[in-house]
Amino acid sequence: MMAPLRIAAASAHFGRDLPRSLERISMIIDAARKVGTGLLVLPDAALGGYLADLRSPDPDALPPAIGPDAREIRRIVAMAAEMVVCVGYTEKSGGRRWNSAICVNGDGVLGRYRKVHQPPGEALVYGAGDSLAAFDTPVGRIGMLIDYDKTFPEAARTLALDDARIIACLCAWPASVTQRAARLTQDRQSRLFDLYDCARAAENQVVWVSANQTGTMGGLRFLGQSKVVGPGGDVLARTWAKAGLAVAEVDVDAVIERARLVLHHLEERRPELYAGKGDLPA
Repeated sequence: MMAPLRIAAASAHFGRDLPRSLERISMIIDAARKVGTGLLVLPDAALGGYLADLRSPDPDALPPAIGPDAREIRRIVAMAAEMVVCVGYTEKSGGRRWNSAICVNGDGVLGRYRKVHQPPGEALVYGAGDSLAAFDTPVGRIGMLIDYDKTFPEAARTLALDDARIIACLCAWPASVTQRAARLTQDRQSRLFDLYDCARAAENQVVWVSANQTGTMGGLRFLGQSKVVGPGGDVLARTWAKAGLAVAEVDVDAVIERARLVLHHLEERRPELYAGKGDLPA
């Protein structure tokens, strides 16, 4: 059994300037360190920002893409030191762009992930990942997803079945593009963002850490609403729409064991009935 873990989910805005992105990441890591954070989850596209238009992305205004072992990543490894940090970026590899995330500490890269599920505009820019797998870290077994992935229950369930105790969902999730509300709290995408966070945690009985961008990029207005969610779907800490850190101290093993004491969703599945009826993992 591991000791209680202080988990932080960051809400912040990130633009195209890579040096400035690194400065902001450094500031957030320092702030997280001051409150004793062991696991910090930063938003998707924290290095270089997200797309400015999801309907028809401008090929001349895309986020800067870097290699999987670029100096910027080495800088974040050094910044992380004893802390485990998840961060999103645009990866350039094999002649393609990928919406990617890495999990690091001072020893190096602990895990990598390429976004599997893509909204239509994003598919014009990025390749689609083809793997969902958890990995071991000093703070426990973690799985990573990137924003739209959480719309699909199969993605989080696959990670939970791979023994992920914590799922980090790195987001650049905007308000509705077609039905924008006057207030973010009334926006359709705002409600869905919170709904998916709580549902994915509760149905898999895991600790869910959701980090999202704030501010605007082109025509997109990001929601914030970063949060830490317990395995019963209860929000333990959140940032609402503003930049900041949602920090919660969680005894991960204890809360998961308590949630699964009577009803153990993963063990009570009926996979023989799901075959051929979608993509739910067996």
